[in-house]
Amino acid sequence: MGSMNPKVEKALNEQINAELYSAYLYLSMSSWFDSVGLRGFANWERVQAMEERDHALKIFDYVLARGGRAVMQQIEAPQTEWRDAKDAFETQMAHELKVTSLINNLVNLSITEKDHATVNFLQWFVNEQVEEEENARTILDQLQMISQEKGVGLLYMLDKELGTRVYTPPVTSPS
Repeated sequence: MGSMNPKVEKALNEQINAELYSAYLYLSMSSWFDSVGLRGFANWERVQAMEERDHALKIFDYVLARGGRAVMQQIEAPQTEWRDAKDAFETQMAHELKVTSLINNLVNLSITEKDHATVNFLQWFVNEQVEEEENARTILDQLQMISQEKGVGLLYMLDKELGTRVYTPPVTSPS
């Protein structure tokens, strides 16, 4: 056991699990989108899953760097079916809001425990969640417009656009 605060270490381990669950959820969405012929959406979710995996590994590496131990826990099975693309992105939006709440709780715990290094580390995740929520909200807004217009052609165009998303590994700063 290292110098890491045990409460903070436990909470970070729970967050690793939450990030891996996010990756599972988005892989599940990717599979579902592929099964209904929306391969652009499937690509977008697959890239999203890779980002979530990276988030888990970022926390994993931080725990180890602080002398803690990353403890792998069982990952809950995610939802596998949605009514339509809008339903899937409503699920995603709700999930990202939940993750934001988890990150905020981690920041609050780190402040309470006077773990300044972890408060600093978590700022990246606070900023990342703003982007995650914005991405989900933007696509959800577009899907809402499409459903109001009954626009199959618009859904096709959005699918093509989402298919262009490319995975970019995070740039890690030197430790």
